[in-house]
Amino acid sequence: MSLMKRPERQGFVNSGEASDQGNEVGSAAMTADASIDRAVSVDLADHVATVEIHRPPHNWFDIAVMTELADAILGLDDEPECRALVLCSEGKNFCAGADLKGSDLLDVTTTLYEQAARLFSNRKPIVAAVQGAAVGGGLGLSLAADFRVASPETRFSCNFAKLGFHQGFGISATLPAVVGQQHALELMYTAVDVRGEEALRIGLADRLVAADDLRDAALAFAGEIASSAPLALL
Repeated sequence: MSLMKRPERQGFVNSGEASDQGNEVGSAAMTADASIDRAVSVDLADHVATVEIHRPPHNWFDIAVMTELADAILGLDDEPECRALVLCSEGKNFCAGADLKGSDLLDVTTTLYEQAARLFSNRKPIVAAVQGAAVGGGLGLSLAADFRVASPETRFSCNFAKLGFHQGFGISATLPAVVGQQHALELMYTAVDVRGEEALRIGLADRLVAADDLRDAALAFAGEIASSAPLALL
């Protein structure tokens, strides 16, 4: 992953500073052109960038979405005003996994996970706000973050064994690192659903809040991180 070429900086909207950045923000901001159906938006305020996926209600990802997401997150590495990120999504579920319908499975997954692997080379802390389901690749996406804020209704599922697939998105490495080897083996072999309270108990979730408070709690968590000395966050 360290050998992959870093993408050009992704455009974003810096709340409260857009007027000071003139043409740069005007041309690069993700929300500048309503005719462009972007899958990912970025908003920066108080040193915290909110990176949001817009593919409701289930936020399936494909190569295009994953590429745009990786570009956005890695682009923030070079933004000095950003000290921490919140990864979130619009709709019922955080992410229900990969959209592979109508595709050559081997070719698509190879390219897809090349893009997904880029997420792990970012340098700034990420807090994921996980609402609804994080299933399969969606679980993998949540594990690309450093922290996960969930609600009692959140459902994590490593469902690859039920589908007969290899554990994708680096889950065979990231899940044991987060919950420990034994919990990870159980989740990978049984594909059991893990709800919010159990996720908190085993370390898959770091904070548990009411569903309506998820986004605010994740932003507050990221704000706590961003208040630390900048050099300590890189």
